[in-house]
Amino acid sequence: MTDPIAPQILIVDDARDIREPLGQYLRKQGFRTRLAAHAAEAREILAEASIHLAVLDIMMPGEDGLSLCRWLVAKNGPPVLLLTAMADETDRIVGLELGADDYLVKPFNPRELLARARAILRRAPPEAAAPPSMRRKFANWTHDPDVMKLTHEDGRSVDLTTAENRLLAIFLDQPRTVLTRATLLDLTARREAKAYDRAIDNQISRLRRKVEDDPKNPQLLVTEWGGGYRLVADVSEAG
Repeated sequence: MTDPIAPQILIVDDARDIREPLGQYLRKQGFRTRLAAHAAEAREILAEASIHLAVLDIMMPGEDGLSLCRWLVAKNGPPVLLLTAMADETDRIVGLELGADDYLVKPFNPRELLARARAILRRAPPEAAAPPSMRRKFANWTHDPDVMKLTHEDGRSVDLTTAENRLLAIFLDQPRTVLTRATLLDLTARREAKAYDRAIDNQISRLRRKVEDDPKNPQLLVTEWGGGYRLVADVSEAG
């Protein structure tokens, strides 16, 4: 099973016979992957997931990879590795001028892409590998991480502690995914509280009191058999 805190790579390519085998290969190398067939699907994924590297095909129907690259750079998004089938240097030069971190010409050896991806991730500073903070909606709530606040659609607002704010952001990054206590501690406290693994249960309980209609019968932050938790909600970027 892929480590749930491993770097996550987004592959955007309209050619199914490229993106799916590449995604499978990268997962075997220990990465998490998300796949998109076009730019619109990629934007949806970027709005709700933590992406550490975007692999973009330049030539796609509709919005092309250069346009998506420009948008990612403007949004201070994840590093970009461009894929191009064109022998002409023009697209590669334009892509690098737009802010792409590297490029690879099709057809390529997956091992070379892996090496380039690892090199990009090694030299990216921690803040560049994380998506910009954003307001996100789930269930009837809107989460604003910058001010550490939840706002309900009925107008109520709830303040979050730093720990609660960080914990909720982790769940919103991976909705409907079972996260173990160890994973949550790694992501929130970098295991500074290793001697107190049950501390994560206390944080979950406090967060439930703020987001659940009935904290004793949780419907959003549910407990999974074996010591994990899961956010049962769809997540979208708030306008």
